[in-house]
Amino acid sequence: MFGKTDELIIVLLIVLLLFGAKKLPELARSVGQSAKEIRKGFADEPEAATKSKSTKKA
Repeated sequence: MFGKTDELIIVLLIVLLLFGAKKLPELARSVGQSAKEIRKGFADEPEAATKSKSTKKA
C-alpha cells in the first residue's frame, strides 16, 4: 500500500508531533551518541574477551 519513503515520512511527522521542533535536534544528538557508544562497545568487546581468556590461562 505504502512505499518505504511514504512510511518514513509518516513516522517522521509523528515524531515531530510528539516531540516538537525544539526537541528534535536534542533527540537526534542523543540517539547519535548512543549509537556511537554501542559501536564503541562492540569494538572493545573482542579485546576484553581475549584479555579474560589470557587471564584464565595464567
